[in-house]
Amino acid sequence: MRIKLLIFIVFPFLHLFAQKTVEGSITDEDGVALPSVMILNISTEKKTYTLSDGSFSIKATPEDELRFIRSGYERSSIKAKFLIDKKATIKLIRITEQIEEVEIANLTGDIKKDSRAVAKVDKGKMVEDAVGLPQPVGKMRETPADIKQVLLPILLGNLNVQGLYDLVSGDARRMKRQYKYDDLQEDILWIRERVEDDYFMREGVPKERISEFIEFSFLNKPQTRTFVRAKNLTGALSRMEESLPIFVERLKESSVGK
Repeated sequence: MRIKLLIFIVFPFLHLFAQKTVEGSITDEDGVALPSVMILNISTEKKTYTLSDGSFSIKATPEDELRFIRSGYERSSIKAKFLIDKKATIKLIRITEQIEEVEIANLTGDIKKDSRAVAKVDKGKMVEDAVGLPQPVGKMRETPADIKQVLLPILLGNLNVQGLYDLVSGDARRMKRQYKYDDLQEDILWIRERVEDDYFMREGVPKERISEFIEFSFLNKPQTRTFVRAKNLTGALSRMEESLPIFVERLKESSVGK
């Protein structure tokens, strides 16, 4: 009985000591580093994420299976023994997007008839061309009244009643404030939809304060938001990582002060 108990106690430690650190990096098919890729050890259920430069580090035994997961890319798996002491580069393949089915028309041999048959008619574009309306650019929003746009017409003898009311009542200021808030929430959501919560939590940011941290990073490193607007996740995360230590330190200071 004692021998069985001893084996039961010692075996987990033997497994732990057999673990090694697996290091490497992950890129896409073009060799561009992929941040925020989840690396999951199937055996231990431990996980980590790649940094802004695509690098990662995780504990595993040679027989453990490592799985690499990122939205928009095919999942990939490999035994840890093929990566130990190598710092290999893993390439993830983009998931192929389906395109609309192209219908082939019956050809008659008449060039004029056949060219009209195979041409894809965009009825919406036809209406636009006929009416002469340009395609809207950016967000469809009402433009807030501006003091120059209201006062200048008054000096010329024209009164913009609605614009004057918006300025006096404060509606123009509230509208600008609302637009600013909406844009901020949209940029925060863009990050949160593409980066797992664990990516921030393992750095010391509580789950309920992740959005607050992202907003802080926008203020602390304005270029972070510039990368978000450009849809450049790698650039945004690299700037956010510079703000992480400052935010976490402030969290610790605020908790001590309570």
